[in-house]
This record gives sequence, C-alpha cells and structure tokens, in this order.
Amino acid sequence: MYKHLLKPILFRFNPETAHNLLFSFLAFLRHVPFAGSIIRAIYKKESPKLEREVFGINFPNPVGLAGGLDKNGEFYNDMANFGFGFVEIGSLTPLPQDGNARPRCFRVPGDKAIINRYGINNKGVKNAVEHLKKHRPEVIVAANISKNTNSINEDAGKDYEKAFGLLYDFVDMFVVNVSCPNVVGLTALQDISFLSEIVDRLLDLRMYFDNYRPILLKVSPDLSHQQLDEIIDYCLRSGIDGIVAGNTTRSRDGITSISKEKIEEIGNGGLSGAPLHKKNLELVRYVHTKSEGKLPIIGVGGIMTPEQAKAMLDAGASLVEIYTGFIYEGPALIKNIIRHLETSR
Repeated sequence: MYKHLLKPILFRFNPETAHNLLFSFLAFLRHVPFAGSIIRAIYKKESPKLEREVFGINFPNPVGLAGGLDKNGEFYNDMANFGFGFVEIGSLTPLPQDGNARPRCFRVPGDKAIINRYGINNKGVKNAVEHLKKHRPEVIVAANISKNTNSINEDAGKDYEKAFGLLYDFVDMFVVNVSCPNVVGLTALQDISFLSEIVDRLLDLRMYFDNYRPILLKVSPDLSHQQLDEIIDYCLRSGIDGIVAGNTTRSRDGITSISKEKIEEIGNGGLSGAPLHKKNLELVRYVHTKSEGKLPIIGVGGIMTPEQAKAMLDAGASLVEIYTGFIYEGPALIKNIIRHLETSR
C-alpha cells in the first residue's frame, strides 16, 4: 500500500512537507479505533530467534529506527507498531531550535538518496520529556542528544550534560551525536580533546543515577582511520558502551542520476540512502576489527534491502538502523529484513 499509494502522494511534496504530513497522519490514526492493531497485524513480525541482548538490554529484534525521523520524541510508539525493535529519537538539544533555513532537504530518487541540512531542528529536551512522561514507551527508546547550535564548542559539555540528565529516567539508552555535518563546528567535537571532555562528564553523571543507561557514540563516516583509532581507543578505555556507525556524509560519491551542476545547486548537507551503504559498511567492519569485537556496534547507513541489513550484521554490527530505506521502501522493509535474517542465519 505504501509504495503504490502513499509514497507517490508524499513524493509530490518537498521532503519536509511530506515528513510533516506523514506524522500528522500517524497522529490522526491514534484516534481511529483499531488502527494501531491493524498496522501491527500487517507489519509487525515477532521473532524469538532474533532476540538478543546488547548493552545489557534485551532487544526483540535487531532492526531499529535511526535518529532524525522522530525528531522530537513524539512518535516512538507509532513507530513500534511497524515492528521496530527499538527507536532512536532526536537529535534533541537542551533548548528548542529552528535549525537551518529552508529549503533544507532534497530527494535524489534516481539514487534512492536524501541530502539534508536540517541543522538539528527540534522542540528541545523538555518537550520530549513531557511526551515520554505522558505516553509510556512500548518500545526500547534511545535518546540522541546534541548541543545547541549557538553554544560554543568549549561549552558543549554543559549542553550534553543537561540533555542527558533531563532524559535519563525516561529512556533506555543514549546516543551522543558529535558527528552531524549540518551544524557548524559540531563535527569538530569528534576531536579527542573535545570528545573526552563531553563524554567524561556523562560517565561521571551516570554514577549518580540508580539505573544504568548505556552511552553510545555516533561517529562520522568521513573520519580518517587515525581519527577513528583515537576514538576507538578512548571508547575502550573510558567505558563507552558502544558505537553508532555512522552518520550521514558530506561526500557525494555514488550520486549518478543527477548532474554535478544539480548537486552543486542543492549545496551543503549530509547524504543518506543507498550511496552511503558501502562507506558505512566499511566503517562498521573497521570499528569491529580495530576494537577486536569489544565495542558493540549499531550499523546504520544506506540499508535499503534485507541483504544489506544482513551485510551490516556480518560485518560486525550487533544491531542495525534504517531511515532513508524506510522512506523509499516503506514499512514493509522491517518485516522483510526480519524474515531474511530468520532464514539466513
């Protein structure tokens, strides 16, 4: 139904408008009797064979929703109806922010890709907390946190600390986003001097809470091996629980369906979708090998088919996430991945 009915309608609108329409529709369905049950009956697949414990958490299946779709932490239960084993909300910043000027999101349908420069637009951490309080999560929730754009890098640790503390009692795990290419200066936080200052704050703060929440670091596929080596070494020494590999890329490699002039016209932004798969697959493999399998990995980037999800797991990921694949292939992709993983183990 999605690919032949809903997707053609949504793709008539620009991506941001389509996103808002889709989530307005999901909000409307909450008031339709049995709508959630019908969605679960169509799309959700239980799979005891694929259950696994990662980061000390029991996941019903290894397929999650990547950060950026449920930006404000308001639709995690709606996403769970489609069969996701976990949902990453955010990125969330301490204060609300509008993000970059529009237009800021562009489809490249011929390559099944998206280029965005949203700039982490969100309603802020407190809005997400209020929603989490009001609507108890029925799925494992990972909170992706970042700094506000107008906070200087030297003070970034305070922003991460505030977001972390406010969300701690309401989510299951955290993803520290220092790799979004759409916020000026943010990727500089992957430098080990900035990174250690931020993460050490969170590790220290975690000791004051009764329950243990895993902390993961989201890294960019654009890092050099030397930079990755420093980050992996730091993660192994510090007590970081895992890596999300990776984020979107500034590279335009793999875009073949439009001209260089059109690419330049679109301008800056992070590329996601099919062209990213090979790059992030190699990132997963490198982190797994370099850490000798000691760092659990969530593999994300360009997963458009069940076979590509399996490839991520085979490369060393413990879990996978999808985003652009959900946009282009629809919610049936989740069930198809689960079926493929069941039969190809």
